[in-house]
Amino acid sequence: MKFETILLVIEVGGTLAFAMSGLLEAIRKRMDIVGVFSVAFVSAFGGGTVRDVLLDRRPLFWVQNVEYVWLVIALALTAPLWLKTFRHRLTESAMEFADACGLGLFAISGASIATAAGMPPLVAVLMGAITAVFGGVSRDVLCNQIPKVYQDHRPYTLCAVVGCAVFLGMNMLDMAPQVSMLAGIVVATGSRLLAVAFGWKLPAWPSQKD
Repeated sequence: MKFETILLVIEVGGTLAFAMSGLLEAIRKRMDIVGVFSVAFVSAFGGGTVRDVLLDRRPLFWVQNVEYVWLVIALALTAPLWLKTFRHRLTESAMEFADACGLGLFAISGASIATAAGMPPLVAVLMGAITAVFGGVSRDVLCNQIPKVYQDHRPYTLCAVVGCAVFLGMNMLDMAPQVSMLAGIVVATGSRLLAVAFGWKLPAWPSQKD
């Protein structure tokens, strides 16, 4: 499978996952259709847009692939049909799962695009983290809450960074792109899901006793 095809699959998956997380959060906040679409749109495209701006890529990925926008519109319009029977707790769990999937997919998307653009490894990791995190931060801000990445201490950005590091490390070992990308996604998404499931937390910095 060609690199471009793999990247397209990852971008579609990441867009869907983050759009879903934004949509579910907006529904929990009892927003109207405009609010639901706005939060889903920013969640899905925020991180990739910042990545493209920083890497000077034009047109932006969602402008070049307008089908992504139609996909988000379709999700927002059909949400009442497939969420009607969901309870609050189930919706929250689904949002966390979608958010973790989007985190892993967009982290590797950002790192791989930066690597293809000739960026050094450190910049590639930062681009992966920005791509993965910015959509979720924008979603939380629009929903009038402190972004989870900054206040609940559960590893989030760190999961994206570790996933990107695994991806880049396997790339340096000349592993097949499919293998290195999949490994990075699994590590980033899996570590985030484990952190949520087991309540792992990073200590405050500096610590209280300092």
